[in-house]
Amino acid sequence: METEIPIKVLLVDDHEMVRIGLAAVLGTEDGIEVVGEASSGQEGIRLAQEYRPDVVLMDLVMEGMDGIETTRQLLKLYPECKVIVLTSYLDDEKMYPVIEAGAFSYLLKTSRASEVADAIRAAARGQSVLESQVASKMMNRFRQPKAEAAAHEELTEREMDVLRLVAQGKSNQDIADELIIGVKTVKFHVTNILAKLHVEDRTQAAIYAYKNGLAE
Repeated sequence: METEIPIKVLLVDDHEMVRIGLAAVLGTEDGIEVVGEASSGQEGIRLAQEYRPDVVLMDLVMEGMDGIETTRQLLKLYPECKVIVLTSYLDDEKMYPVIEAGAFSYLLKTSRASEVADAIRAAARGQSVLESQVASKMMNRFRQPKAEAAAHEELTEREMDVLRLVAQGKSNQDIADELIIGVKTVKFHVTNILAKLHVEDRTQAAIYAYKNGLAE
């Protein structure tokens, strides 16, 4: 009889007691193995490269590199990994950027242990899990006025290229490198895009792009 290969999980949280609690709880779950614990974003990236986890449980607010930037850098190095955000925060300034950075699932620290374990198993199967409050906020975010549907028709071809890369979570420098243009030129295009789409920031522009089928 073949032994089931456990799902390798890395914990990234700057609170030691949180890591200890998660490791203890997940250690009792069948098919899940905690392979490492990181107390910072930098350590999380290093351990991810060392242990090659299937799933990373990621805190958002940490000293130094926060969970958003850690997620972005980790997935550039290891795109096969699934990042599950486990946080106490529901504010837009943290939630949308980390999802844009590539987070696969989003849970609150008020979740039950069984819900966290189920989310890990779901992520390993390629299924995303969103806290109900997060899903509700996302749906509200997507409810845009009908008149906005044609706003992207005002974008130039180059602005469309920049918008697609913004939707992929690319930084201005990344976009400049890929399109072989200056960073100042990218900033100019982004400003025009926000104005033409009638949105306030890059996250809203990215959501508009996905909603209207302008980005994969």
